[in-house]
Formats: sequence, structure tokens, C-alpha cells
Amino acid sequence: MDERTSKINEMTLSELKEFLGEFGDSVKFEYDLKKKNWFNIGGKTKAFFKADNLKELVKFLKKINNKEKIFILGAGSNILVSDKLFDGIVIKLSKNFNNISLLRENVVIAGSAVLDKSLSDFTSENNLSGFEFLSCIPGTVGGGIKMNAGCFGKEFKDILLSIQAIDKSGNVVTIPSKDINFDYRKNDLNDDLIFLSASFKGVKSSSSKIRLETAKLKKKKEQVQPTKIKTSGSTFKNPISQTNKKVWELIKQSVPLDKTFGDASISAKHCNFFVNEGNATFNDMNNLIKFVTKKVFEKTGISLEKEIKILE
Repeated sequence: MDERTSKINEMTLSELKEFLGEFGDSVKFEYDLKKKNWFNIGGKTKAFFKADNLKELVKFLKKINNKEKIFILGAGSNILVSDKLFDGIVIKLSKNFNNISLLRENVVIAGSAVLDKSLSDFTSENNLSGFEFLSCIPGTVGGGIKMNAGCFGKEFKDILLSIQAIDKSGNVVTIPSKDINFDYRKNDLNDDLIFLSASFKGVKSSSSKIRLETAKLKKKKEQVQPTKIKTSGSTFKNPISQTNKKVWELIKQSVPLDKTFGDASISAKHCNFFVNEGNATFNDMNNLIKFVTKKVFEKTGISLEKEIKILE
């Protein structure tokens, strides 16, 4: 293969289709991402690969051979997608990465495509406590590990035993949680890793106690966070190293909360949640994010860090 054809981003669309032809309908070209994220915003990706199983994922990654940008799409609950063509490949794991099982009485294995809420429901049915907070996180296990997601005082690191992952060269590895340094909404794992599954440890309890705690957390969430709207959850991380104030408090004291850019607005229920009121574009939402960041810095001197991921 010569230099020109060894780099996918130098291929024409017809060359790219031929290069990935062996994967058949598993690969879509110029694929629209707008309906694949909770904001309901965004354009297309050059290629979209739905990995049916681990064997196909390994085969695909070895074929790409690290010569193309790759983005792993989970539930789409935490991303803002550019309206421009993403010059890379978006990979989504199929339902075969969506299994949950008991390994031991108090240990659960979950595929990275499992919804956090599904893991919470499964553990509740199996009388395992410690997973109740997951019922309030609108993402997948893979995404939760990636950002050490959490709420109401608990995070993924508190229940994680180990992860199984694959690097972008197709090598599978297992990493115990004790070898991972977790911090607020991040960890030190290599960005090259694609999470496949994870094992978690819970505490045996009664299903009635677990259901009661889950209901309490859900009620608390519903009281303070917007639901059933086009949003992507918390926009910014809490700047815990700079102030004791929550990010919503900083926004409330710094920004006119009725400020909009097109159909992009700030939620009246929780001002760290931004909303697509109808047909907001990427620029609308991104401009609102930049505006709030600027106003908070001018008022408080604090630089906000985005919690949502931007794909562009």
C-alpha cells in the first residue's frame, strides 16, 4: 500500500468504501450523527462503524491501523457534535457489548454499552447495594468509566474492580482499578483505550432497602434537574479546586439566565444544563457555552472546564 492509500483521510469516498468493503453494512459512510446524541445537534461523520462483536472490532481496528481519528460513541448523553463533517470514524458498540451477569455473589460484570440505569436495575434485582446512584446517570458503563461519572457523593471509582479494554491497535488488556488513578470526572487511563467491559463490587442488601434508596435519589434528581428535553446533562465540571461553590451557583451569579443563542438556552430548572429548544445549531450551543465561560471568568476569576465532550 502506498503512502497515499495508507492514510484514510487522503482517500476519496470511493477509495474509502473499497478499503473498508469487507465490513459490509457494518460501516456507513457520511453518516448523520444528529439523532445519535441527546442534544439532537450535529452533522455527519466520514464513516460510522457498528462493532457487532469483539472479533469484528479487533479486525476493524487492525485494518484502520491507527491511521484515522476514532471516536467511541456511547449513549450520546454527554456530547456536542459539530455541524461540520467529522473527519474520522465514529465507532458504536452493538448490543453484544450490552450484557450483564453475576460473577460472584457480590461481583457483577457489565459490558461497556450497558446503560448505567440498567446496571442499577440489575443489581437491585440481585440484592446488591452501592449502585443506586447509577439510576440517575444518563450514560453507559464505558462513558462512566471514561469520566469517572458520579452524583450524590458517589462515583464509578467507588464500585469498580477492573476493566477490560482494547487499544486502537487491537490489543486487549485487563486493568485492575487499583492501578488506575481516578480524580473528579477523570482518570489517568490512556485515551487510546476503548472500554469493553468492567467488573464491579457491591454489598449484599435487601431489595426493599435498595429500591427505597434508588427512589430517594431519583426524586432528588427530578426536583433539581430538567428531564425529557434536548440536553446533555451537566455542561461544566464543578471547579472544586478553586472554590467551594457549585458551578450552577457561579453561573447564576454571573450570567443573565434568559440569554439565548438561537434555540440554545439555559435551563430554568438547573443553570448548568443547557437546552436545545428546537433547532439549535452547533454554533448556537457552542456560543452559549463560550458566553457563560467568559461571563463567569469576568465575574469570579474562575475558569470553567467543560464536562461535556465536543466532537468536531
